[in-house]
Amino acid sequence: MAASAMAIRSRLRAATDHLVTALAILATILVIAPLAVIFGYLVYKGASSLNLNFFTKVPAPEGELGGGMANAIVGSGVLLALASLIGVPIGIGSGIYLAEFGRGTKLANAVRFTADVLNGVPSIVMGVTAYALIVAPHVSFLPFLGHFSAFSGGVALGIMMIPTVCRSTEEMLLMVPHAVREAALGLGVPNWRSTLSITVRTASPGIITGCMLAFARVAGETAPLLFTALGNQFWSTSLNEPIAALPLQIYIYANSPYDDQHRLAWAGALVLIVLIVLAVSLVRWVTSRGTLKGSS
Repeated sequence: MAASAMAIRSRLRAATDHLVTALAILATILVIAPLAVIFGYLVYKGASSLNLNFFTKVPAPEGELGGGMANAIVGSGVLLALASLIGVPIGIGSGIYLAEFGRGTKLANAVRFTADVLNGVPSIVMGVTAYALIVAPHVSFLPFLGHFSAFSGGVALGIMMIPTVCRSTEEMLLMVPHAVREAALGLGVPNWRSTLSITVRTASPGIITGCMLAFARVAGETAPLLFTALGNQFWSTSLNEPIAALPLQIYIYANSPYDDQHRLAWAGALVLIVLIVLAVSLVRWVTSRGTLKGSS
């Protein structure tokens, strides 16, 4: 009887294991399938409009055929680089403070609450905030205020990155075993040095993943740029002038009455997704080598 009961329990465990595995595979398929369908549809609608002119020419005048989005591709790179320079250091620094130095303090609780609230704020509100703080005011000795510019667009996107980077950094640092910190302190290493050289390095794969999630989130945002960067039909890389961006150009072409611009909008959406995937993959590849390879 005992052997029979053990055999029955073994079969039940095996059946449960197979069932849960099948459900996990099904859940994965349900998540990936829509993404694959969307990407396939973008390829179907936009691949035919991709040519050399698309990557080398600026948008054609309204109603004319041809043109491209070269200025928008470069503009998106400028905006995202500026946003990363603002959002990543502040977000990582905030996360380090919350996890390592400010546990249980009122300031840490306030920072954590603010980050959680900002994570749920619509992007258009971020754009309006940047407009009110940077675009609307005019101060004679601050030339970057009082007009639309790439700087204001980068600030808006950078602010959007901060809460995601901050909270992901905090969570990854909290997952590092406390014994690692105690071992470093036991060797006489100062707390700040232990945090930067050991704890942060141990959690670096997760921190980088959080940064990439924030980057991917803001890369396709249009609403904040409507109130800040504004857009530009010509070449411009100046931080103090309006600048083009792929999401903005896609939005403009999608609302156009011309079929040729609709095709370019589909092509722009395809290029935007591919560039985001390539950027994220490149970062993962770089950070998986050298000292970080064993931690990822």
